[in-house]
Amino acid sequence: MEDQEMQLKVKRVTDKFTESMYVLANEPSVALYRLQEHVRRSLPELVQHKTDMQSWEEQSQGAIYTVEYACSAVKSMTNSSLYFKSIEGLLRQAISIKDHISATQGRSFSDASPSPSPPSSTS
Repeated sequence: MEDQEMQLKVKRVTDKFTESMYVLANEPSVALYRLQEHVRRSLPELVQHKTDMQSWEEQSQGAIYTVEYACSAVKSMTNSSLYFKSIEGLLRQAISIKDHISATQGRSFSDASPSPSPPSSTS
């Protein structure tokens, strides 16, 4: 009987010891310690990720600005076709006026210049 009693007492002690260890392992201060350790280990990596993301955001903003600027330049170029047509018309008009002036000056020079005299022959 004593043997069974002793086994029962040993079982109670081991159960209490196991329960105490479980409570100790899961005590709030231990949990906070583990949390602190986790933060201390993972924080540098998180900071590096944050700086990388900020750098990528800056690069993305620059690229977005460049693309928006290029799009507005292309749109303004398509809108400028009206102006190019106007310039083309004005250039054609200027060329025709120049040709007209050249033709008029060519006629006035031929009217004002003396007719060439026949070469004198001294034979």
